[in-house]
Amino acid sequence: MATRTRSGTSNRSKSSTSRPERGSTSSQSSESRTRSSRPGNRSAFSWGDNAGPIIAAALGGAAIGFAANYGRKFLIQGMEATIGDWDEILATEHDMALAIFDKMLATDATQTFKRRMLLMKLTHALDKHSHQEEMVVYPALREANEEADADHLEGEHGYIKTFIYELNEMGADASNWLEKVREFRELVSRHAHMEEEEVFPRFKKVLSEEQNAHVTSLVNRDGFWMA
Repeated sequence: MATRTRSGTSNRSKSSTSRPERGSTSSQSSESRTRSSRPGNRSAFSWGDNAGPIIAAALGGAAIGFAANYGRKFLIQGMEATIGDWDEILATEHDMALAIFDKMLATDATQTFKRRMLLMKLTHALDKHSHQEEMVVYPALREANEEADADHLEGEHGYIKTFIYELNEMGADASNWLEKVREFRELVSRHAHMEEEEVFPRFKKVLSEEQNAHVTSLVNRDGFWMA
């Protein structure tokens, strides 16, 4: 009997020891919630407490970039607008392009980086210039029954793009690079001479002051977006 009593007491003692204490599940859940709320356990996709300043800084940087770009456009086209009428603005752009050509022709085969940079600058200048003419001046010429000149000049813009393509494809260290640049410059020079000495003066004579001012404003507008 004594043996059974000890055994029963022992079993009850083990049973009571292995039984979970009341409130332990609730305590563990509370502890898990506490751990999950600690900073170290945040998700990798969480923005964190510094999200606001970071986003604000990014937006601020983008705004500054846009403002700087528009400021540059206003500066460039604002300077051109002070030159005078549309034909004077375009003539000045002709001179600027020819000056870049002259710098290109003054290089040698060891100056490949300079050649590429000058070609990039020339490409941008001619793209801006041709956009102004093709979107404003040539359509106005067609309205004034000058379709033949407008079509001829616009056709030459296609050859100008071809020269740019060929120079990019052949590489700045090509043996015939200077020869190609010289041919390119000759085309642009002839094109500019025809516009400045023949087509533009004849066209400007038939424009009223209001029409001339309107063409000038359109050239400046399109030049601004391409600057």
